[in-house]
Amino acid sequence: MSADRRTRLTRDERRAQLVASAVAFLADSSLDDLTMEVLSERVGVSRALLFHYFGSRQGLHREVVITAAAALLEASAPRSELPPRERLDDTLLRIVGFVRDHRGTFFSLVRGVASGDPVVRVAVDRSRDENAQRVVDVFTELGVPDSPLLRVALRSWVSFAEEVLVEMALGTDAAPEAIVAFLSRSAFGVVGAVELSANP
Repeated sequence: MSADRRTRLTRDERRAQLVASAVAFLADSSLDDLTMEVLSERVGVSRALLFHYFGSRQGLHREVVITAAAALLEASAPRSELPPRERLDDTLLRIVGFVRDHRGTFFSLVRGVASGDPVVRVAVDRSRDENAQRVVDVFTELGVPDSPLLRVALRSWVSFAEEVLVEMALGTDAAPEAIVAFLSRSAFGVVGAVELSANP
């Protein structure tokens, strides 16, 4: 892209372009490796410009994690035309694909809370809440009564699923279908435990 074209970008467009480049960097690298110097060299702009847009390295990381959360939710949006159980498996399969295609992005998301940044924690929690709601919707459509315990259990299952994805999708060459089958069975197991608690 020419310098002339870059100067015609609006502030928001330029910021989005810089964040996109930072997210792309995470395809093969960790969030800890993303510094102002690295991004400056990668996109061919001054460090001063990056500090102008993001304020600090922490500010840059914040934008990357927030973008990662939105990208995961968009990539795994449930297909409403599918029956509930098929919809769950389809969503999980697309999440596995996202994790493997965007390993650094996903890892930055699930480890984002460790940054101590309250804005990052809010973004990660919102993403987990949305994913949990999607699973709650599957089970209520299957006839499981909605309850506070069901919501707590499935919100906890989302965190469990993230760890499984880090270990299996990123740490092994397990077939995506095998990962999905395990996660799906575990979700049904959690819901089964909820039902037993409701009907001892």
